[in-house]
Amino acid sequence: MTAAPLTAQAVPPPGLSPDISVVIPCYNEEENAAAICGAVIGVLEPLDLTFDIIFIDNSSSDRTVEIIRSLCASDPRVRLIVNTRNYGQMRSPTYAVYQAGGRAVIGMSADFQDPPALLPQMIARWRDGADIVLGVRQEERANGAFLRFSRAVSYWLASNYSDYPVLPGATGFGLYDGRVINAIRQLAEPEPFFRAMLVETGYRLETIPYPRPPRAGGKSKNGFFALLDFAMSALAGSSKRLLRFPIYLGVFGALMTLMMLIGALLAFAFDRPIAGWLIAAVVQAELALLFAFLGLLGENIRIISERTRGTPLVLERERVNFPTD
Repeated sequence: MTAAPLTAQAVPPPGLSPDISVVIPCYNEEENAAAICGAVIGVLEPLDLTFDIIFIDNSSSDRTVEIIRSLCASDPRVRLIVNTRNYGQMRSPTYAVYQAGGRAVIGMSADFQDPPALLPQMIARWRDGADIVLGVRQEERANGAFLRFSRAVSYWLASNYSDYPVLPGATGFGLYDGRVINAIRQLAEPEPFFRAMLVETGYRLETIPYPRPPRAGGKSKNGFFALLDFAMSALAGSSKRLLRFPIYLGVFGALMTLMMLIGALLAFAFDRPIAGWLIAAVVQAELALLFAFLGLLGENIRIISERTRGTPLVLERERVNFPTD
């Protein structure tokens, strides 16, 4: 799918910022990049506003960058930032939001799990006075029990141990007024957990519930360990390898504890001694808690280090169609 033809109302006058900037992070999204661009243009074209679309590529290994470059060549409203390497799910999207020049910024995924059809409703809420409008995915009963349990635990941890509440089902898909972006930028977080930072600003926030649509194409990049990494970054505000290693040992210890408890149940069912199994389970649980605590301690040490260094969110390899080009 190619970008829609330009219309007079959708192109901002030279030197002026657009009304809306749509930020779309990408990593190996060659199957979706052109389609999501066309879909966004299709829903924004009929509205009385100007807009641009900013793709930020997190060092894709497929044809994603090539496809987006062709979109930029055919439509000046489409812009591209290419990172020098993969900077993760937090830093890259946030950096692109900071580069956006719109009076309001919309953040969404490239794989259609954030439906473009909701954008007009978000813009209408913004025009009515909302500073932040977040899409909230409704609970999916089709998910496995383990995934539902994992999400419930992560939201419980965020609700009880985070400085600011995290809205269950809110992934960051939404619209943010320019004042909100400026406030978040001033926080200068090296590992920005964006959805929590939105709440931290204290600006007026509204939500729009929606059922999660299926992924349009390709495979999700969020495996179990990717989601674990994201969750730990959200909880501790950092994400680095060595200091996070104890957390992985803690997760392994928790799994071993579960295995020991299952062994105890089987031993009880077959009238075998269970004391050894229970002792092993207690030891494994203590080790798991110890390593988890050490890992979170390391996370906080890392965030102190990053704040001292003033590490940039992203280093760019190139950018296309921005006003300074």
